[in-house]
Amino acid sequence: MYRYYLAIDIGASSGRHILAHIEDDRICTEEIYRFDNGNAESDGHRIWDVDRLFDEIINGMRKCRESGKIPHSMGIDTWGVDYVLLDKEGMRIGPAYAYRDKRTDGMDEEVYRLISAEELYGRTGIQKAVFNTIFQLMAAKRSEPENLDKAEYLLMIPDYFNYLLTGVKKQEYTNATTTGLVSPVTKTWDYELIDRLGFPRHLFGSLSLPGERLGGLTEDIIREIGYDCEVILPGTHDTASAVVSVPDVSDNTMSETGESPVCGSTIYISSGTWSLIGCELNEAICTPAACRANFTNEGGYGYRFRFLKNIMGLWMIQSVRAEIDDGSEDLSYDNLCRRAEYENIESTVDADDDRFLAPVSMTEEIRAACRESGQQVPQAPWEYARVIYRSLAGCYAEAVKEIEDITGKRFATINIVGGGSNAEYLNRLTEEACDKKVIAGPAEATAIGNIGVQMIADGLYSDIIELREAIKNS
Repeated sequence: MYRYYLAIDIGASSGRHILAHIEDDRICTEEIYRFDNGNAESDGHRIWDVDRLFDEIINGMRKCRESGKIPHSMGIDTWGVDYVLLDKEGMRIGPAYAYRDKRTDGMDEEVYRLISAEELYGRTGIQKAVFNTIFQLMAAKRSEPENLDKAEYLLMIPDYFNYLLTGVKKQEYTNATTTGLVSPVTKTWDYELIDRLGFPRHLFGSLSLPGERLGGLTEDIIREIGYDCEVILPGTHDTASAVVSVPDVSDNTMSETGESPVCGSTIYISSGTWSLIGCELNEAICTPAACRANFTNEGGYGYRFRFLKNIMGLWMIQSVRAEIDDGSEDLSYDNLCRRAEYENIESTVDADDDRFLAPVSMTEEIRAACRESGQQVPQAPWEYARVIYRSLAGCYAEAVKEIEDITGKRFATINIVGGGSNAEYLNRLTEEACDKKVIAGPAEATAIGNIGVQMIADGLYSDIIELREAIKNS
């Protein structure tokens, strides 16, 4: 009865299969399958179990058949920066390292021996983060050169899953920009930079754009799930897909010259394991001021740029919950958020501090940060939650000021999308701290943006502007 589109959206803590169709001019979605994710320890490293994740991709695709809702097309998005290497036979070399692995410690200095941090930012516009692919590859060059020597292909995580589904090896543009090796001017690999760093040039091929068709499934996959469907590239970086779905298309900004911009009508926060706060621009900003503020210029749909900053996000509350949830109390995110509002503790921490990236104990790290600054130390789960939410809102306010100072724009609204948009207390704190109107939703922003690109590719919408209007009306 309906034509269905499938988004497989895999984040750092969970994955989901979302089906969508058009009904009464509205985009209707339903979750068809969900599974857990997380990196695990193996031989002293944090890795992704990509074999299990691919099994879960197949399991969810089977659920579509069992429900009688076979997708016309599908697309996969995941987090950025992580990759796999393949040999000339197309077999994976080594593990899929997770970005929180410690192998990149000190690799920034190794890179900066070959190119200064300032020149690197000027060439790529990508913020410094210790886990960026550029530093991961330097770690591989230093500790596992034999793997780089054997490698014929480098595929980002969603590229790899697409290869397993279709047999086609493609490197998608939005995720490739998270490597720190793509030029925002040419919008392709910076081969001069790659050569200076000593990375094998042949690993970096032509880049494919969101909306490109990869083709159908392999015969083996068809036999396994019972149907064929077209595989479309969305913005395979989950934040790129999330930004596609930001529905506030009203022009509420004004440049310093008084001209209205084509892009950048609202500040967005893609709120999940990470909080990604920024705006959409037509051109990258690779200035020293943007570099000092540690903003990044990641590629978006239609060669738009996602000028944004990574803030630690709900990873902190996820980690605290995992540590202290013994089943004796309701520690659902809804309850943590609701009860946090009524606690008396006023302590805050710098939620953007690297100390919270992968601590042995998140609760102890938060307690230590509060002790060091002479503030009240949280004890109860709701106190931890209050400290985290207040700290995030404070970081958002600092980032908003930086965005406005660097871009020369003034924004009236903040649109929070992703799972964190359900945190009403955090939304109110954000509105107060930033002194902006906050719009919440859609919660499944990444999946909706993924599906939207598929719908544009199928001719249901002419462009992203028409798509965003449909999302807003849905």
